[in-house]
Amino acid sequence: MRVDPNYQLWVEDRDNPGKTPLLLIMGASYSGIAWPEPLIDLLAGQHRVIRYDHRDTGRSTWAFDAHSYAMRDLARDTVTVLDALRIDRAHVVGLSMGGVLAQLLLLDYPHRLHSASVLCTCALGVGLADPDGRSDVELPGPEPQLLARWRDLAEERDRDEEIVWRVENWRILNGAVLPFDAEEFHALEERVIDHSRTVRYTTAHARADQSGLDRTPELARVRVPTQVIEGPEDPVHPPPHSAHLAAVLGGARLTTIPGMGHALVSSIVEPLAKAILSFTAAVDGAMPAAAT
Repeated sequence: MRVDPNYQLWVEDRDNPGKTPLLLIMGASYSGIAWPEPLIDLLAGQHRVIRYDHRDTGRSTWAFDAHSYAMRDLARDTVTVLDALRIDRAHVVGLSMGGVLAQLLLLDYPHRLHSASVLCTCALGVGLADPDGRSDVELPGPEPQLLARWRDLAEERDRDEEIVWRVENWRILNGAVLPFDAEEFHALEERVIDHSRTVRYTTAHARADQSGLDRTPELARVRVPTQVIEGPEDPVHPPPHSAHLAAVLGGARLTTIPGMGHALVSSIVEPLAKAILSFTAAVDGAMPAAAT
């Protein structure tokens, strides 16, 4: 699916006739394949589930060094995906950077959304979404252990070394409460690398133009039903980031999944699916039949 002259996106559409569409927006540097299959299966019981690879991930075009882009372009890509599939409106679920993109959709394309569920993320203009450090809101940043590790993102490694590095990164992202199964994430990274056909870890999203993200005051006017899902053990956006985002969004629902960090380990798949599906069901139930 072409989104501009320089980029094509890989998209997977689990068509489900008669069900409302749900678009999954992955976090920075990761392919849509990283969404756990059991989670997608649960969501697909109630929705037409769509996932895709961001630019410079998976099987989408990798061309940032020749054709750079802005975070705003990544948000517009989601609308292009919906257009190509002839979907007028969808529920969206955004993880980490995907949650930031979902906020841009809430502000700029509210007419394309039934609802938004964002998890393990921060508010526009705060934390990692405040690259210029202009915000006067004091919230904790990523753990120093992670920041130190991320300095090695661009190092060249062979396949085995790369998988070991990524699995250890996931271990830190998981936090210290829920059990971490290294074999589970080893298998995940095998799938991601096989799908991507490269062992290279993209740094494009960290280098993308982040101008225009300082829009915190605008979030108060969002009227699209929104749920903020908190990972209380998230080392990237630790509490109270989620509570702050829910507060600035006004009418947002805040849902906490006990023990959850920044990794979608198998033990949180069912509670996460339940949180998303109960929210989308309530929204769908409130819509006129023609809208669904």
